[in-house]
Amino acid sequence: MTADDFMHAALAEAEKGRGRTHPNPLVGAVVVKAGRIVARGHHAKAGLPHAEVNALRKAGARARGADLYVTLEPCNHTGRTPPCTEAILAAGVRRVFYGSPDPNPLVNGLGGRRLTKAGLEVQGGVLREACDRANEAWLKFITTGLPWVVLKAAVTLDGKLAGGPQPISSPQSRALVHRWRDQLDAILVGAGTVRADDPQLTVRGIKGGRNPVRVVLGMPPRKARLLRESGETIVAKGPLPGVLRDLARRGLTSVLVEGGAQVHGAFLAAGLWDELRLFIAPKVFGVRALSWAGEGAGAALDLRSVERVGADVLLTLRPRQKK
Repeated sequence: MTADDFMHAALAEAEKGRGRTHPNPLVGAVVVKAGRIVARGHHAKAGLPHAEVNALRKAGARARGADLYVTLEPCNHTGRTPPCTEAILAAGVRRVFYGSPDPNPLVNGLGGRRLTKAGLEVQGGVLREACDRANEAWLKFITTGLPWVVLKAAVTLDGKLAGGPQPISSPQSRALVHRWRDQLDAILVGAGTVRADDPQLTVRGIKGGRNPVRVVLGMPPRKARLLRESGETIVAKGPLPGVLRDLARRGLTSVLVEGGAQVHGAFLAAGLWDELRLFIAPKVFGVRALSWAGEGAGAALDLRSVERVGADVLLTLRPRQKK
């Protein structure tokens, strides 16, 4: 196996913590000795041991003289947990390979330098692009103070919304949305959507699933179902940039925006979004139905992927980067 193979294994381990680690990053690690993986670990939740520590504990004495592959530069500061660099040194690891450098001002190269100074061989940037992509929400959060924003809508072939609680999309598409809710930190809708649809905004059909923090722009009805569900509901007011910064201050690194049309239009107009996931159902509603984007400003998009989900087509798009 190659260094890339071992880092791919660390990335797969990191995915076990997706949706659970905020405000911390997603991190996985593997311990390698004599060309094979002897232990794996991931960061499960803020306040619990980091990926490196979990992997080294599982490796035990086998960590001495071994290589450690970790998706993010090891930390060298004390937060809720002790520095990972000290655990690495105590375990007797010989070499450390990491994927993404950590831009957190508390780390930002200090982890790698601490290990190098102690005599370890350290190599950063292994599969960096893949490691960065796995942590893109957290990287935006830690460098800008804003969460990663995903817009989601289900529309007809002529770009219209359902206009009520009856879904447009297929059962398979709706199941996929519940998986996204489980993976992202918060879910955001407008008060108009709550009045019209009375949604629960919970995760259903996912074993071990957890509900995201619910965010409503404007005041929802007092008897709204989402106010009776387990978990936290935030009633937000003010301009969108301020709302997003407040969510980031609460440690929420990612937000799934489920509408409605005015909310989607506002995010598009303000340019405050990072990805659009658009389900297109094989239906036509006609001119009287509501456009999913409301009256938002036009936007240039880059199409990243197209896939079939049940009877629907799912488009994944990003804002077009200026050249």
